[in-house]
Amino acid sequence: MSSEAPGREVLFELRQIGNTVKVTAIDVATNTEVSTMGPPSAGEHGLKMAALRKLNYVLSERARGAGPGPR
Repeated sequence: MSSEAPGREVLFELRQIGNTVKVTAIDVATNTEVSTMGPPSAGEHGLKMAALRKLNYVLSERARGAGPGPR
């Protein structure tokens, strides 16, 4: 499953684990991956937006040199 963020492609994976959903978001251009978890009641869109916000945060921290580098 993919979604277009402004100027880039982001892939999403949603996987239910017990009573939570793990959402992974991957920025295709940088191969940066983040994961977050939430309740199924948050809905697919809400879970994706939470993962996208986290991905944007990680990318901005890396851009300013404050975040962890590639592994």
